[in-house]
Amino acid sequence: MKLKETVSWLMGTVQRTLFPHLEECLASPLTAQEKRLVKILELVHIENYVPKSASRQWLGRPIKEREAIARSFVAKAVLGYPHTRSLLHALRTTATLRTLCGFATRNDVPSEATFSRAFAEFAACGLATVVHDALVHAHLRTALIGHVSRDATAIEGREKPVKKVKHAKAPRKKGRPAKGAQREPPDPKRLDVQRHQSAHDAIALLPTACDRGVKKNAKGYTETWNGFKLHVDVNDNGLPLSAILTSASVHDSQVAIPLMKLTSDKVTSCYDLMDAAYDARPIWEQSRALGHVPIIDRNPRGGAVIPMAPHEAQRYNERTASERFNSRLKEAFGGRNVMVRGAEKVMIHLMFGIVALFADQLLKVTGC
Repeated sequence: MKLKETVSWLMGTVQRTLFPHLEECLASPLTAQEKRLVKILELVHIENYVPKSASRQWLGRPIKEREAIARSFVAKAVLGYPHTRSLLHALRTTATLRTLCGFATRNDVPSEATFSRAFAEFAACGLATVVHDALVHAHLRTALIGHVSRDATAIEGREKPVKKVKHAKAPRKKGRPAKGAQREPPDPKRLDVQRHQSAHDAIALLPTACDRGVKKNAKGYTETWNGFKLHVDVNDNGLPLSAILTSASVHDSQVAIPLMKLTSDKVTSCYDLMDAAYDARPIWEQSRALGHVPIIDRNPRGGAVIPMAPHEAQRYNERTASERFNSRLKEAFGGRNVMVRGAEKVMIHLMFGIVALFADQLLKVTGC
């Protein structure tokens, strides 16, 4: 069954059976925003992925509470609540939202501390990443992706940047080596090493601590920020395929190869679209090795600008899908409201937004 048919059938079932049942149980009819939330929750089904260990088994809270909390975090991203406290206020004052998330009564809504503990547990097990991978596999595994647009965006943190420790290298002896002596070979560059590593091994070596980032924006002005950088692959329809979080100072090109491998394990694609920050020989070679056609804007590096061929320039215009994704994530799904500290928690906060955005965009693409 094709993607549009699958989603249309699921949403038709929700419209025919779930909505009438909910409106019978609720004191007031569902609003348009609440119906949108129901559709996203039904597409995501995050409660099916909550690990049993997150319930603390018989020693603490029941698993159903953790499932309701997980649904609440998705609702937080969909409805745009800036922090957990505002989400809790909405759950305690809005009966419909409380029911949709899985809490029967106002007294069933846990405390803010319980929500924080659950959030830490979800971050430790990478719950939202698991759900996102399942969504990509369910809806895009058998599809042929035309273009994969790769880009990174700044994520402002709420913690002090770590101080960089400079490792002093022993100075190399000047001049030619003595007769019969061999000069030590230079350390291999990260991009060359990544070509022979698995995606997960390469990702594990990338720095993730909060630090200071610098980049030029679309208008050519230099911007700085404290925090992180989110690297994302997006298809032509604006559906996120893979995401990696690093320190803000990590250059975009240092994440291209593991991101490329990560996405290639999930979907089949034809073209890799990247801006001039990714113009490096190992990235071109890795893209071709995976059977893709790389279209990368050339970095002049102080020389003459090499223009793209007309057909490449036309395809390169599809890369705006990644820019639109970054904008939607920040404006509508919590990308600007990072209220947690530590890369692990920042990542799951962003991934809840990515999961919600994936489902919302899927509904828009299929016209449901």
